[in-house]
Amino acid sequence: MPSTQPHDSSADKTPHSRRSGPSTGGASGGFPPPSAPLSTRELGPSTTAVHAGEARLKFGFSITDPIFAASTYTFSDTQSIVDFIEQKHPREEYGRYGNPGEKVVEEKLAGLDGGAAAVLFSTGMAAFVGLLMAHVNAGEEIIFFDECYHRSREFCRKHLTRFGVGFREVATCDYDAMEAAITPRTKFIVSESPTNPHLSVVDIGRFAEIGRRRGVLTLIDATLCTPYNLRPLEAGVDFVLHSATKYLGGHNDLLAGVVVGAQDRLEPVRNLRGIMGGVNSPHNAYLLERGLKTLALRMERHNANGLAVARFLESHPRVERVLYPGLESHPYHQVAARSMRGFGGLVTFLLKDADWRQTAAVVDAVRIPRIGPSLGGVESLIEQPMVMSYWNYSPAERLKFRIPDNMIRLALGIEDAADLIADLDQALARPGA
Repeated sequence: MPSTQPHDSSADKTPHSRRSGPSTGGASGGFPPPSAPLSTRELGPSTTAVHAGEARLKFGFSITDPIFAASTYTFSDTQSIVDFIEQKHPREEYGRYGNPGEKVVEEKLAGLDGGAAAVLFSTGMAAFVGLLMAHVNAGEEIIFFDECYHRSREFCRKHLTRFGVGFREVATCDYDAMEAAITPRTKFIVSESPTNPHLSVVDIGRFAEIGRRRGVLTLIDATLCTPYNLRPLEAGVDFVLHSATKYLGGHNDLLAGVVVGAQDRLEPVRNLRGIMGGVNSPHNAYLLERGLKTLALRMERHNANGLAVARFLESHPRVERVLYPGLESHPYHQVAARSMRGFGGLVTFLLKDADWRQTAAVVDAVRIPRIGPSLGGVESLIEQPMVMSYWNYSPAERLKFRIPDNMIRLALGIEDAADLIADLDQALARPGA
């Protein structure tokens, strides 16, 4: 597998300075002299995750960034307000418009994805909604690959259409169909990669080229691959979206979302966030910053566990099929192998000759993974998509979404692979399961 190289952080891609918090010319009162964040131009992903966006010297000379638990930021006099409005002294004003800790996290995320800027939101869905609401107008339309996150498609189908925005879907990875669907009204083409739970892998370069040639914006939800495994902006995609709740936070203890891209294209998104209020709390921003610092280390284990467990399941007599892009049997393995550093910790598999209750029995029999709907944390999670996400859909609708009753989605954490495999082996061997 090819390794992703550190990005070339040229001048026009350098995130704006995060020194928007309080500062003085000296070191009195706990404020060190202003210092710029470490340049991450030639640094690897783990060094970038630890240091990007952070000032060399911080308030109180702490090695970690403080939590600014403030909703309001005060001014010394009227002239300081005027200077702030005229952008002579960047700083904070009100919590809905920004927080010093939030800016650190945004620059760290931009550095990891190789983007010029990032806008942090309260959830991944808030980031998705904010991006579209800032850029799509009545009369325009959005085209999706049909394996994108079902709530993203639901928002467009049920809600944006009420405001005169068109919505269409084409088969995932059918690039000819995607291009044929584009009209003069098309504003965005959208995909996830890898998709959830089918783990289809999009040819990001081809996807970006369609958008560039046809003059439409491109968005990749890269939640499952993370910036460690794939950086779509380097292939020419306009926007990258992450549910930071998952791998980026990494500990199943926060909600957050982020969109990364060019500075000018994200300014309308940032301004709309300030109006709509989909901001994250200072404490959550701190948790996300802390989680990001171990992203590369955790992803190495997620990648290793994913591949080991997928290979075990593919050889098991009770398993009908395994969906994991690291396996040679996966239909998009070649695309994944040439574009991704690793294949992540999500493994989907189908049981042989099992109805939904027999499938549920296997889910119930595991001892290490917990039953839950998320992914990307240090603890392994397991679920039956038919029950967890599609229970209220008819069998015909589930068939349309390609969610069979015998499907299990396993989100592997960072436990030892041998323990996870032994646990799955005993669960698959249980009578009645």
